[in-house]
Amino acid sequence: MSRPPAPAPLEWVRHAEPIDGMKRIEARFHGKAYAMHRHDTYAIGSTLAGVQSFNYRHSRRDSLPGHTMVLHPDEVHDGQAGTDEGFQYRMVYVEPALIQAVLQGRALPFIEGGVTTDPRLALATRHLLRHIDTVPEPLEHSHAVAELAHALQAVAGGPARLPQGDFLAAQRAYDYLHAHQARVIALDELEAATGRDRWSLSSDFRIFFGTSPYRFQTMRRLDVVRRMLMGGASLADAAATAGFADQSHMTRHFTKTFGLTPGRWLRMASGGRAA
Repeated sequence: MSRPPAPAPLEWVRHAEPIDGMKRIEARFHGKAYAMHRHDTYAIGSTLAGVQSFNYRHSRRDSLPGHTMVLHPDEVHDGQAGTDEGFQYRMVYVEPALIQAVLQGRALPFIEGGVTTDPRLALATRHLLRHIDTVPEPLEHSHAVAELAHALQAVAGGPARLPQGDFLAAQRAYDYLHAHQARVIALDELEAATGRDRWSLSSDFRIFFGTSPYRFQTMRRLDVVRRMLMGGASLADAAATAGFADQSHMTRHFTKTFGLTPGRWLRMASGGRAA
């Protein structure tokens, strides 16, 4: 006698094929989804079903189907279901460097509140998340990023003038940290690579890329960890390769950054990868 099919999992995360500077997911959760954490990217998404609740900038936010979530880099938030039915959503994580490639040295747009019903952002987000199972063509991707950057800037408003700060120094720091992402970079090394003192450079980096050089470097090392875990590496090996002192050191950073332990993240990611 054949066994009945196993029930579909209540919680899952599907990771789309990665695109340069951008990650896309679709996920479903019941109850508590993520502990408090923060990204060094924009997190922009659409709730597909249910009520998606999160704490952001000292207030609870509720996103419903048709709403667009826009979380700024380095802003702490969590995630949970607003009702017993759970929620489903799609999210794109966009590196600030992509937005800067369009805005050319202007301060990163900030959308107050974390949830918006503005149709311009809804349309731009739909273009990026509509075909999560496929990789867009290069020109299509470039167009979608430009539309998103312009929508963010239009909805955020703010001054049209360029902000104070050294964009070229911040860009040199970004490139240097990206090229040496699997090791610890000393402050004097970064100063020498950019020609800018550490305090000014930290301010420049926050203006143009939304986070600190340290946070940016930590995230790149955690990217190494995630790639290795998906490839079957052990937690200890991934931690060592990414330059963390030990497995527990890496786990603390991982949980604080993604709101999930490495083990839970891997179980969900392995069970829900998009084709």
